Amino acid sequence: MTLRVLVLCGLAAALSAYGGSVLILALPAVALDFHAPVRELTNLGSVLSFGSVGALPLAALADRAGRRRMLALAVAGFSLAGLLSAWAPTVAWLAVGRVLGVCFEALAASIATALVVEAIPAGRRGLAVSILTLAAGAGIAVTTIAYPLVVPHWRWLYLGAGAGLLAVPALLAWLPESRAWRPLGASGSVMHALLEPPFRDRLLLVAGYVALYAVFVEPAGLLVVFFGSRLGLLPPELSAVVVASGIVGALCFAPGGWLSDRFGRRRPAVALTVLTAIAGGLAFAGSSRAAYWAFNIAWSGLASALAPVAGAWFGELFPTRARATSESVLTVSAAVGAVAGLQLAGGLEPALGLGRALAACALVTLVSAALLLRLPETRGLPLPR
Repeated sequence: MTLRVLVLCGLAAALSAYGGSVLILALPAVALDFHAPVRELTNLGSVLSFGSVGALPLAALADRAGRRRMLALAVAGFSLAGLLSAWAPTVAWLAVGRVLGVCFEALAASIATALVVEAIPAGRRGLAVSILTLAAGAGIAVTTIAYPLVVPHWRWLYLGAGAGLLAVPALLAWLPESRAWRPLGASGSVMHALLEPPFRDRLLLVAGYVALYAVFVEPAGLLVVFFGSRLGLLPPELSAVVVASGIVGALCFAPGGWLSDRFGRRRPAVALTVLTAIAGGLAFAGSSRAAYWAFNIAWSGLASALAPVAGAWFGELFPTRARATSESVLTVSAAVGAVAGLQLAGGLEPALGLGRALAACALVTLVSAALLLRLPETRGLPLPR
């Protein structure tokens, strides 16, 4: 049953990541199609970030009504949103389609993480979350490999996102409900549970960390290919950078999970956050192709190693009766940070240039690691109920 949870949650994560990564690679073509300047692109990214707000009440429903059906709903939702995006005649239409997509992608990520954390024994949660993260990386890899084959026809990739509808019956038929959730059922208010001590302080600290971390990571992830195109890289080379970064990232997921299972969550999370911010800032600070290649690969690997550490830790910090909701709250916090980062980058770009504006965002993310030092270690401890 544990293997079935990992496979099906991994499938949902891969499908979600596929649709969510299309815009990153296709942004230069989208900008060309709609004649959109940098400021309009950062505003588009800001609007999309708030799509995750819609996932919050749906995640609360997953804590009250169960995980399985809501995960199937999420997969159906972002698959339909992909089809809607494929037919976008304007930036506004595309924004609507992607807001819906982000909402259901965030919901799928929250529920899948909660299910995996609840299904896996304490000593292997970090490694299990790394497998879930690897599955998401596989979804991004499909987009990365496919885009050079269809460039500049970015709409075809969104049509492919509709294939996720085929996974919905499998999730409904074969995904088991969380055993940890079952005994608790729909008792009490999930938000009230998160506001009880000690969870309230933990939520504030983690939400603050996630928001500050997203100030750099989200705009950098959205604009990395666009920035590379400004350096003169053509679509095949841009895809090569993304592929190389993805391969290194995929190789770092499992070591990150192993590190957190072996040495705890806090120390690896702090170190990897600091190193990610430094490497990420250097990737955009200059105009050298070599630096763009090297530091993009470096920060991809470091951020990928951090993902399972943080995923397992943040899942263990909050009670089972509100775990999916807590994951969604953190996604909303990331959206707030993403909007701040996108607006900061867009505001600084005319004076500093896009690369240095993104490097300035990395300085904000650097300070986020300090918040993690105030959180308790959870490795090997029972999940709070």
